[in-house]
Amino acid sequence: MSAPERIPPRSVTAADTAADAAAAELLARGELTVRGRIREASNAALFCTIALDGREASCIYKPVAGERPLWDFPEGTLAGREAAAYEVSEATGWGLVPPTVLRDGPYGEGMVQLWIDVQAEAELLALVEAEEPEPGWKAIGLAEVGEGRTVLLVHADDERLRRLAVLDAVINNADRKGGHLLPTPDGRLYGIDHGVTFNVENKLRTLLWGWAGEPLTGEAVGVLGELRGALGGPLRERLTGLITPGEIDATRARVDALLTAGVHPEPSGEWPAIPWPPV
Repeated sequence: MSAPERIPPRSVTAADTAADAAAAELLARGELTVRGRIREASNAALFCTIALDGREASCIYKPVAGERPLWDFPEGTLAGREAAAYEVSEATGWGLVPPTVLRDGPYGEGMVQLWIDVQAEAELLALVEAEEPEPGWKAIGLAEVGEGRTVLLVHADDERLRRLAVLDAVINNADRKGGHLLPTPDGRLYGIDHGVTFNVENKLRTLLWGWAGEPLTGEAVGVLGELRGALGGPLRERLTGLITPGEIDATRARVDALLTAGVHPEPSGEWPAIPWPPV
């Protein structure tokens, strides 16, 4: 298996940042119109259009009223955590979460997130019959595929995924599946579905273990340093009301731990490290 062919990743530009800010304003102030329901979602997820001053976009609306209670996330809401994940992503400058707001809608308060058009042919995950990944890929672990066959699950050695792995470690993402990765035709990558994040207990479950134990990049160290400061000031203010004070403190503690260790986290061994199903 050769290195994956894909549009080269790129950094978020000032134009991207401005477009995301405009999209967030549209999501916060626009008029929501429900067009249909995404039936594959485990909680209520509605496909909508949103319009304001002649602008219109597609989006996802997840009302709090449609959430199923989770015993291991007894405080807060999925919608609040989704919006908090966007705020942390924006503070990194990596732009890894689509514009997301918490607002009132046709079925009450909920999360509203910009719809992302995906580059369907992008190669980010694969199953290979080999003991080691080929160049351009990172090993996640072994997977049984039936009839006694075991294959190697791999993800692309992609700087966008590496940034997302750092973000997931910060927000304590308990459900980073392959279907939550949205590469776009212009080279950006988004992660979605952040409803089970920010727990005060370590719950990191992800497919992005390829860099486990490896040193953080210099870029990541710099971003984490700025994030630590922001979590004591303006970012903390933006997170207040989205997640609990204890969850904000735990987030800052995870940033401190990453900076102290200087490496990507490794699976704890206390629970399954990979979410199921993985896609």
